Amino acid sequence: MHPKIHAKTNPDKPAYIMGNTGEVVTYGELDSRSNQWAQFFRAAGLKAGDGIAIFMENNATYLQIVWAAQRSGLYFTAISSRLTASEVAYIVSDCNAGVFITSIGLAPVAGELVGLMPKVSRRLSVGGAIDGYETFESAIAPYPSEPIGDESQGADMLYSSGTTGRPKGIKRTLTGEPPETPSSLIMLTKMLYDFGPETAYLSPAPLYHAAPLRYCMAVHSFGGTVIVMEHFDAEQALSLIEKYKVTHSQWVPTMFVRLLKLPADTRTKFNLSSHRVAIHAAAPCPVSVKEQMIGWWGPIIYEYYAGTEGNGFCAINSTEWLSHKGSVGRAMLGTIRIVGEDGELLPANAPGTIYFEGGPQFQYHNDPGRTGDAYNAKGWSTLGDVGQVDNEGYLYLTDRKAFMIISGGVNIYPQETENVLIGHPAVADVAVIGVPNEDFGEEVKAVVQPVDMAKAGPELAEELMAYCRQHLSPIKCPRSIDFDPELPRHATGKLYKRLVRDRYWGNRSSKIV
Repeated sequence: MHPKIHAKTNPDKPAYIMGNTGEVVTYGELDSRSNQWAQFFRAAGLKAGDGIAIFMENNATYLQIVWAAQRSGLYFTAISSRLTASEVAYIVSDCNAGVFITSIGLAPVAGELVGLMPKVSRRLSVGGAIDGYETFESAIAPYPSEPIGDESQGADMLYSSGTTGRPKGIKRTLTGEPPETPSSLIMLTKMLYDFGPETAYLSPAPLYHAAPLRYCMAVHSFGGTVIVMEHFDAEQALSLIEKYKVTHSQWVPTMFVRLLKLPADTRTKFNLSSHRVAIHAAAPCPVSVKEQMIGWWGPIIYEYYAGTEGNGFCAINSTEWLSHKGSVGRAMLGTIRIVGEDGELLPANAPGTIYFEGGPQFQYHNDPGRTGDAYNAKGWSTLGDVGQVDNEGYLYLTDRKAFMIISGGVNIYPQETENVLIGHPAVADVAVIGVPNEDFGEEVKAVVQPVDMAKAGPELAEELMAYCRQHLSPIKCPRSIDFDPELPRHATGKLYKRLVRDRYWGNRSSKIV
């Protein structure tokens, strides 16, 4: 249940393959290099319970570093490669990283960071020299490839993507157990998705996000092979499934949308027969999109609902979903509780804040206030999402509570409107928000990323508003539409809706801003 075990039994097997370059890192190489990194961490003064920060795009060194930290009893914080220097510096300081690792591809931002990380004792660059940084090759070269003498299980300490505010660090308690000790995710991936040594797993998303990072490491625990895409490209993803006979993959709904909008001859020219499990999560998936994906790929699509906090876990397969369209499944970790504004438990089919009872405890690092807000008086925890549970225990997501629009006293959840608009062939992406209205407090606005920006204008806006009114009550439909060449969407699929909304609110405020 660890790469070091597979390095002994099958050292020449590919642990991972980079999608663009085809570079192969075997289990023997992964074990050797992660040992060198672990030796370096100890020499740098890091002991179990200390932390490192990684600020890189997907590359062939990334997984070596996280496995080194995992076997050294360290916290490893993976940081989005899209952040600015000040945003990165905040996370590095907040997580108390002693070592900071970046790449030549991020040299401009890395250069700005040199004077902004006073707690960091060693700064390393991968892939080339950056002023103020040691190259990782020279840094780890003096160290042996044997395991350190005090191995123990480390853990990721990841930060929420900040879609509703400043990122929050989620910190789990280290157990001190051996690094090969199985985790709950290992058990879940075996039970739900049949992960094993023959798994060939396509990872199309950035490794700094929780799901790609954790699932790649889960595949390695079983001795399977990961195909890591440096950047997502819909056609290339299909090509890699065919080339490497991919058995498992993981996606976000925006990737499904891009796959479905490929030309028909492109979609059908690849052999996808090896592909038997396609997992998706991270954001609600419009029903029409998922129907089309199941129609194309067959009943191999599995969805789960969970957060980086790990306080609960729901899952659903294609067969269940076709009977409960729109659901994200039933709880497999924790018990779902839907709670009203008065803090009382709500009955089936009534929307409210989603809580989990009995799930693992978590804390937001250095933020006891936010930690306290995530729990109610009964000790149940929430991620701030809104939804409802049917009589069979299936959960349906409505939206993030912070994104709810209150117009004339009526609660409107924009996800429902977004799900309709994304179905229009002219729409590549969409954000529905509340904007100021003197009479009603807020009104519904859609900001659309069109497939063809040249067609953006009043005529398309009117067409989209009419299209929405065909499917939804007028109160849920946008009263105006603006166009944007690209919405500020996180590479993992989450939309930075607060950034869109801030354009319209400025210094004003409302109940939900």
